[in-house]
Amino acid sequence: MARHNDLGKEGEKLALEMLVEKGWQILDTNWRHKKEEVDIIALDGKMLVIVEVKTRSTDYFGNPEEAVGAIKANNLMRAADAYLEIKDINSEVRFDVVAIVLNNRKAQIRHIRNAFYPGDF
Repeated sequence: MARHNDLGKEGEKLALEMLVEKGWQILDTNWRHKKEEVDIIALDGKMLVIVEVKTRSTDYFGNPEEAVGAIKANNLMRAADAYLEIKDINSEVRFDVVAIVLNNRKAQIRHIRNAFYPGDF
């Protein structure tokens, strides 16, 4: 597996651990629908949260969350709609980003709640 894939998997593991520590209920990880993929789908209380995890080895070229642009946000919104329909869930949805800079096994983790809203793009 390529190094960037290993880094991404490690970041997703750290994000999951953080969310579980916060008391979130993890519903799915790496959930796929057609071409869209959601890293983490969880419940924060009664709120369904779609979580995109972005992991980088350095912030030299910018913060990891800056990699979530309009295309990715729109894909996540489509995936959320599909998830709600397929699972027959009637819930509000929030879109969060967990941004991780992981180098030399030291992690800086930022959880950005309400990273974007439908209609932002």
